[in-house]
Amino acid sequence: METEEREEPEGLLVLEDVYLTSGVHIGTQQKSADMKQFIYKIRTDGLYVLDIKKTDRRIKLAAKFLANYDPKRILVVAARQYGQKPAKLFARTIGANVFAGRFVPGTLTNPNLPEYIEPEILVVTDPAADQQAVREAMKLRIPVIGLCDANNETSHVDLVIPTNNKGRRALATVYWLLTREVLRERSEVQTEEDFTMTLEDFEASL
Repeated sequence: METEEREEPEGLLVLEDVYLTSGVHIGTQQKSADMKQFIYKIRTDGLYVLDIKKTDRRIKLAAKFLANYDPKRILVVAARQYGQKPAKLFARTIGANVFAGRFVPGTLTNPNLPEYIEPEILVVTDPAADQQAVREAMKLRIPVIGLCDANNETSHVDLVIPTNNKGRRALATVYWLLTREVLRERSEVQTEEDFTMTLEDFEASL
Protein backbone atom coordinates (compact mmCIF):
# COMPACT_ATOMS: atom_id res chain seq x y z
CA MET A 1 0.00 0.00 0.00
CA GLU A 2 2.93 2.33 0.62
CA THR A 3 3.44 4.67 -2.30
CA GLU A 4 5.90 7.39 -3.18
CA GLU A 5 5.18 10.78 -1.66
CA ARG A 6 3.32 13.10 -4.01
CA GLU A 7 2.80 16.77 -3.40
CA GLU A 8 -0.86 17.71 -3.02
CA PRO A 9 -2.13 21.11 -4.11
CA GLU A 10 -4.35 21.73 -1.09
CA GLY A 11 -2.98 23.18 2.14
CA LEU A 12 -2.51 21.60 5.53
CA LEU A 13 -5.50 20.19 7.39
CA VAL A 14 -4.79 22.61 10.24
CA LEU A 15 -2.42 25.49 10.78
CA GLU A 16 1.18 24.41 11.05
CA ASP A 17 1.19 25.88 14.58
CA VAL A 18 -1.31 23.23 15.71
CA TYR A 19 1.03 20.42 14.72
CA LEU A 20 4.04 22.15 16.24
CA THR A 21 2.47 23.19 19.56
CA SER A 22 1.03 19.68 19.93
CA GLY A 23 4.47 18.15 19.48
CA VAL A 24 3.36 15.95 16.58
CA HIS A 25 6.76 16.55 14.96
CA ILE A 26 8.91 15.63 17.98
CA GLY A 27 10.41 12.20 17.40
CA THR A 28 12.80 10.08 19.43
CA GLN A 29 16.58 10.11 19.76
CA GLN A 30 16.79 6.99 17.63
CA LYS A 31 15.58 6.56 14.09
CA SER A 32 14.92 3.40 12.17
CA ALA A 33 15.90 2.92 8.55
CA ASP A 34 12.19 2.50 7.77
CA MET A 35 11.36 5.99 9.06
CA LYS A 36 14.27 7.81 7.42
CA GLN A 37 12.05 9.16 4.63
CA PHE A 38 9.81 10.90 7.17
CA ILE A 39 12.59 12.69 9.08
CA TYR A 40 12.87 16.43 8.49
CA LYS A 41 15.98 17.11 10.56
CA ILE A 42 17.78 16.29 13.79
CA ARG A 43 17.79 18.81 16.65
CA THR A 44 20.84 19.85 18.64
CA ASP A 45 19.54 17.78 21.57
CA GLY A 46 19.58 14.67 19.39
CA LEU A 47 15.84 14.37 18.83
CA TYR A 48 14.71 13.56 15.30
CA VAL A 49 12.10 15.93 13.90
CA LEU A 50 9.32 14.47 11.74
CA ASP A 51 8.08 16.19 8.58
CA ILE A 52 4.59 17.49 9.43
CA LYS A 53 3.70 17.96 5.77
CA LYS A 54 4.12 14.22 5.30
CA THR A 55 2.14 13.59 8.48
CA ASP A 56 -0.64 15.79 7.12
CA ARG A 57 -0.70 14.00 3.76
CA ARG A 58 -0.73 10.59 5.41
CA ILE A 59 -3.70 11.52 7.64
CA LYS A 60 -5.63 12.48 4.50
CA LEU A 61 -4.62 9.26 2.75
CA ALA A 62 -5.52 7.10 5.75
CA ALA A 63 -8.93 8.79 6.02
CA LYS A 64 -9.67 8.14 2.34
CA PHE A 65 -8.68 4.52 2.81
CA LEU A 66 -10.70 3.96 6.00
CA ALA A 67 -13.79 5.60 4.51
CA ASN A 68 -14.02 2.70 2.04
CA TYR A 69 -14.52 0.15 4.81
CA ASP A 70 -17.60 -0.86 6.75
CA PRO A 71 -16.88 0.83 10.11
CA LYS A 72 -17.82 -2.37 11.96
CA ARG A 73 -14.92 -4.12 10.20
CA ILE A 74 -12.34 -1.55 11.39
CA LEU A 75 -10.39 -2.29 14.58
CA VAL A 76 -8.44 0.42 16.42
CA VAL A 77 -5.83 -0.71 18.96
CA ALA A 78 -4.03 1.36 21.60
CA ALA A 79 -1.93 -0.11 24.36
CA ARG A 80 -0.25 3.19 25.25
CA GLN A 81 -1.91 5.08 28.11
CA TYR A 82 -2.14 8.42 26.30
CA GLY A 83 -3.44 6.74 23.15
CA GLN A 84 -6.39 5.00 24.75
CA LYS A 85 -8.79 7.92 25.13
CA PRO A 86 -8.26 9.39 21.64
CA ALA A 87 -8.41 5.92 20.06
CA LYS A 88 -11.68 5.16 21.86
CA LEU A 89 -13.24 8.47 20.82
CA PHE A 90 -12.07 8.06 17.23
CA ALA A 91 -13.50 4.54 17.04
CA ARG A 92 -16.79 5.47 18.69
CA THR A 93 -17.30 8.48 16.44
CA ILE A 94 -16.68 6.65 13.17
CA GLY A 95 -18.45 3.48 14.35
CA ALA A 96 -15.38 1.25 14.54
CA ASN A 97 -14.31 -1.33 17.12
CA VAL A 98 -11.58 -0.50 19.61
CA PHE A 99 -9.25 -2.45 21.87
CA ALA A 100 -7.65 -0.11 24.43
CA GLY A 101 -5.15 -1.43 26.93
CA ARG A 102 -3.47 -4.84 26.88
CA PHE A 103 -4.27 -6.69 23.66
CA VAL A 104 -5.32 -10.26 24.39
CA PRO A 105 -3.31 -12.70 22.26
CA GLY A 106 -5.58 -14.57 19.86
CA THR A 107 -8.13 -11.74 19.60
CA LEU A 108 -7.89 -11.93 15.79
CA THR A 109 -6.95 -15.59 15.42
CA ASN A 110 -8.75 -17.63 18.10
CA PRO A 111 -12.53 -17.92 17.57
CA ASN A 112 -12.92 -19.48 21.05
CA LEU A 113 -11.96 -16.25 22.81
CA PRO A 114 -14.81 -13.99 23.99
CA GLU A 115 -12.86 -11.02 22.60
CA TYR A 116 -12.53 -12.61 19.14
CA ILE A 117 -13.14 -10.20 16.29
CA GLU A 118 -12.74 -10.41 12.50
CA PRO A 119 -11.73 -6.97 11.25
CA GLU A 120 -10.81 -6.16 7.66
CA ILE A 121 -8.34 -3.43 8.60
CA LEU A 122 -6.33 -2.54 11.69
CA VAL A 123 -5.29 0.87 13.04
CA VAL A 124 -2.51 0.79 15.64
CA THR A 125 -1.36 3.64 17.84
CA ASP A 126 2.21 2.32 18.06
CA PRO A 127 3.42 -0.71 16.07
CA ALA A 128 5.88 -1.53 18.89
CA ALA A 129 3.44 -1.31 21.81
CA ASP A 130 0.72 -2.95 19.69
CA GLN A 131 2.99 -5.58 18.15
CA GLN A 132 0.78 -8.53 19.09
CA ALA A 133 -2.13 -7.06 17.12
CA VAL A 134 0.18 -6.30 14.20
CA ARG A 135 1.52 -9.89 14.18
CA GLU A 136 -2.00 -11.33 14.12
CA ALA A 137 -3.08 -8.94 11.37
CA MET A 138 -0.03 -9.96 9.35
CA LYS A 139 -0.97 -13.65 9.65
CA LEU A 140 -4.45 -12.87 8.38
CA ARG A 141 -3.18 -10.49 5.66
CA ILE A 142 -5.21 -7.61 7.09
CA PRO A 143 -3.87 -4.16 6.12
CA VAL A 144 -2.38 -2.14 8.96
CA ILE A 145 -2.39 1.64 9.37
CA GLY A 146 0.15 2.67 12.00
CA LEU A 147 1.00 5.86 13.86
CA CYS A 148 4.78 5.60 13.67
CA ASP A 149 7.47 7.49 15.55
CA ALA A 150 11.04 8.02 14.35
CA ASN A 151 12.24 4.76 15.94
CA ASN A 152 9.46 2.44 14.74
CA GLU A 153 10.05 -0.52 12.48
CA THR A 154 7.40 -0.41 9.76
CA SER A 155 7.95 -3.58 7.75
CA HIS A 156 4.50 -4.89 8.78
CA VAL A 157 2.71 -1.53 8.49
CA ASP A 158 0.98 -0.90 5.16
CA LEU A 159 0.31 2.81 5.66
CA VAL A 160 2.54 4.87 7.94
CA ILE A 161 1.33 8.07 9.61
CA PRO A 162 4.58 9.66 10.88
CA THR A 163 3.97 11.22 14.28
CA ASN A 164 5.04 11.42 17.87
CA ASN A 165 3.07 8.42 19.11
CA LYS A 166 3.94 8.83 22.79
CA GLY A 167 2.87 12.40 23.57
CA ARG A 168 -0.56 13.08 25.03
CA ARG A 169 -1.31 16.15 22.92
CA ALA A 170 0.26 14.71 19.77
CA LEU A 171 -1.88 11.58 19.89
CA ALA A 172 -4.99 13.65 20.52
CA THR A 173 -4.18 15.83 17.51
CA VAL A 174 -3.69 12.97 15.07
CA TYR A 175 -6.82 11.10 16.17
CA TRP A 176 -8.86 14.33 16.15
CA LEU A 177 -7.83 15.09 12.58
CA LEU A 178 -8.26 11.49 11.48
CA THR A 179 -11.79 11.47 12.91
CA ARG A 180 -12.73 14.68 11.10
CA GLU A 181 -11.27 13.53 7.80
CA VAL A 182 -12.94 10.11 7.86
CA LEU A 183 -16.30 11.78 8.48
CA ARG A 184 -15.64 14.24 5.66
CA GLU A 185 -14.68 11.45 3.28
CA ARG A 186 -17.94 9.70 4.17
CA SER A 187 -19.82 13.00 3.60
CA GLU A 188 -21.07 12.96 7.20
CA VAL A 189 -19.66 16.44 7.70
CA GLN A 190 -19.47 18.98 4.88
CA THR A 191 -17.34 21.73 6.41
CA GLU A 192 -14.99 22.19 9.35
CA GLU A 193 -17.81 24.05 11.12
CA ASP A 194 -19.98 20.91 10.94
CA PHE A 195 -17.38 19.03 12.96
CA THR A 196 -17.88 20.28 16.51
CA MET A 197 -15.49 17.99 18.37
CA THR A 198 -12.42 19.75 19.74
CA LEU A 199 -8.82 18.72 20.15
CA GLU A 200 -9.33 18.88 23.91
CA ASP A 201 -12.11 16.27 23.63
CA PHE A 202 -9.50 13.78 22.46
CA GLU A 203 -6.80 14.59 24.97
CA ALA A 204 -6.14 12.06 27.71
CA SER A 205 -6.03 13.23 31.31
CA LEU A 206 -2.69 13.60 33.04
